[in-house]
Amino acid sequence: MNIANGFRHFAQPEPVPAGPIRLGSPEHRALFCQTLLDTHDPYRPALIDWPKLDPATRDKIVSLPIWDIAVATEGRAGMNVKTFGEGVADPLLKAAVDMNGFEESRHKIVLADMVQAYGIELSPEPAYKRPRDPEFAFMRTGYSECIDSFFGFGLFKLAKDSGFFPEELVDTFEPVMREEGRHILFFVNWVAWWRRNMPWWRRPLFEAKVLIVWMFLIGERISMAKGMGEDNTKAQENNFTLNGSKELGVEVTFPELARICLAENDRRLAPYDPRLIRPRFVPAMMRLALRFAGGRKGEAA
Repeated sequence: MNIANGFRHFAQPEPVPAGPIRLGSPEHRALFCQTLLDTHDPYRPALIDWPKLDPATRDKIVSLPIWDIAVATEGRAGMNVKTFGEGVADPLLKAAVDMNGFEESRHKIVLADMVQAYGIELSPEPAYKRPRDPEFAFMRTGYSECIDSFFGFGLFKLAKDSGFFPEELVDTFEPVMREEGRHILFFVNWVAWWRRNMPWWRRPLFEAKVLIVWMFLIGERISMAKGMGEDNTKAQENNFTLNGSKELGVEVTFPELARICLAENDRRLAPYDPRLIRPRFVPAMMRLALRFAGGRKGEAA
């Protein structure tokens, strides 16, 4: 049985009409849910044939300070999304959220298989506990992915163009990168839809959660960048997101990296229905930073 059809078992596909769609409408819900379900890639991690790497390339990849947090992040994401899906009543939305959770958990399996194939040693995995507030956990995962995917798209292109990742490894990871784009597209459209459909009395709490999530994520990244904590592992992992081009052996300025990330973000989301909204906050902040950097450069001249 096709996996996507399995997630639709209790949800009949809903036709999406042509023409403009109002955010928050049933047509909007059908569009972002059907898009996630219809674009599912049924690859199986167990069948991935990891390419053989020469010793120098393997050593470079093993040395990247990201694998522990990547596996743990995907493990938490899978748990958070699956738990949220348990409380979703709408059949089509539940099918899409469950698909999202399945794919997040599959990312963890892919990464775990890769580190085993290349002999990468990881720290013991944390216990993945069920969140007490599934909606908050789902939002934390979704907004976190909006940040990490934006920079991840650009760094993945740098790794590909520089030859740091051999072509065979790039092809192996490409389905994961595509799924990250689908996930953030689904998430931001769910936020837009839910804002317009939740009971009025829930809106203040929801907006408070949004604010708390962003404050948490920004504070988390600032603290990691400063090396706060018991050791410097988190600082190294976060600094890879911000300064990963150096780890990849490519020297680019922040404006250059920002432009690459913006271009890749646009490219990866371009194939999907233009009526779906795109993540806005991180790209807007990067464009503002580029404008500010340009102004400061002009002042210095």
